[in-house]
Amino acid sequence: MAEKTDSLKILVVDDERDIREGIERILKRMGYTVFKAGQGEEALEILEKVTVDLAILDLKMPGMDGMELHDRIRAIDEKIIVIIITGYATIETAIEAMKQGVYDFIPKPFEPEHLRIVVRRAHEKLRLMLEAEALQAERARTLIDLDMEKSRIRTIVESLPTAVVVTNTSGEVVLMNPAFLTSLDLDVSDLDNLCRAGKKLESYVEDEGFCEMVLKLSRGEIDAGGEPPTYELVVSDSKYLMARGQPVLNENNECMGAVVTFANITSLKMLDQLKSEFVAKVSHELRSPLSTIHEQLALVLKETSVNETDVDQHLIERAKEKTHGLISLIGDLLDLSRIEAGGVSHNIQSIQLTDLLKSIVDFLGIRAQSKDQSLSLEVTSEVLPLLTADPMALESIFGNLIANAINYSPQGASIVVKAELAGKYIQVQVMDNGFGIAPKYHEQIFERFYRVKDDNTRYITGTGLGLPIVKGLVDSMNGEIKLDSDVGKGAAFTVLLPV
Repeated sequence: MAEKTDSLKILVVDDERDIREGIERILKRMGYTVFKAGQGEEALEILEKVTVDLAILDLKMPGMDGMELHDRIRAIDEKIIVIIITGYATIETAIEAMKQGVYDFIPKPFEPEHLRIVVRRAHEKLRLMLEAEALQAERARTLIDLDMEKSRIRTIVESLPTAVVVTNTSGEVVLMNPAFLTSLDLDVSDLDNLCRAGKKLESYVEDEGFCEMVLKLSRGEIDAGGEPPTYELVVSDSKYLMARGQPVLNENNECMGAVVTFANITSLKMLDQLKSEFVAKVSHELRSPLSTIHEQLALVLKETSVNETDVDQHLIERAKEKTHGLISLIGDLLDLSRIEAGGVSHNIQSIQLTDLLKSIVDFLGIRAQSKDQSLSLEVTSEVLPLLTADPMALESIFGNLIANAINYSPQGASIVVKAELAGKYIQVQVMDNGFGIAPKYHEQIFERFYRVKDDNTRYITGTGLGLPIVKGLVDSMNGEIKLDSDVGKGAAFTVLLPV
């Protein structure tokens, strides 16, 4: 079998050609390598030639169905993550598929964003699995420590339950206690030989950022009068430490080295992980039934007879609108979890922002036209420099801002997207002459779930998560977002992204 590379390889198997090609277009835009097959036997032939990381299988196919193909794939490589798609979605089917090892389940018809969310989560799972394997392989080390007689201070330090390590001005370890070795999951079977001096800190801790921080402390390059610097250290996939350092000064205020203590924050990290898993669990349990209800309501609306009253029609429309809002909320919650986990930069590349903005404006222009609104793009600089960023993150930022301008502007409003070079930044403004936002709400609208409710906006649906997502993404790019608005005077959101 072929060797795996850093690029995610995905196999799509569906007997419907349109479905295969549609999924391929979505995944290729996300930067993935895609292989396609129309039936199970063809898919197995592909797997004989290449190794894939993820397989997306249709449940109902002529000949070999999705679950049978799933079993054959797992027999070839049990590390391949499998996602099932089908138009015959039921909770019982989903539960049975999960019991047999399927990672996730997508009911037809599905939105492109729904597919992207599931694939991104599968990619994140694969990344964590690979990191866990790499960390496990690096754990065992043979260590030699200091070769000097134990002093009273040494005895006290070695008796401390808190992990402590002391370095000299060259970054060499001159003192450590057993708790330090235990905290790093190092071999402590021969403590007499482990406490000998002379090795660099890198011999015990391979995290370059941590070692650099300690070396600067040891040389006095970090101000001792300020707040002691901290560093989060990942020991393994189930252990996290918070290191806090302080320079060691002599009577002449000269730096002699550094002392670093460690606190175990694994429980806090696990709590955060449980929160993320809870969000994923809830979204997984709710997504399929909500999508089914949403599609059934759409079918009822389509087949509503002329004898139905306007009131009935309105109630069904509102129910469909609310289910769509819940599905959007699930997607936004997953996006926020991804931002918090630092998973917004998987596909960094050079982006020509003008082309990306034009694509978003063209796509959302249809929605603006349905409200008789004008949506235009103005690029005042002749050529904007390339941005190095994740295109999906940029699409989320400007897609949310433009969609908000459309939603919170009345019929016939004008919306302008303006891009220009501003010093070392690319500045993008999304301006409208809509309802506007009172200055007292300008800070609150970037808080999660916060929405301004008044006579103009109370009937506009939304999750209150769009702007927090935008701000989180902008902050992750070391950018800045500003708002200039007042009631009745429209709104202008300005995004500054460093070139």
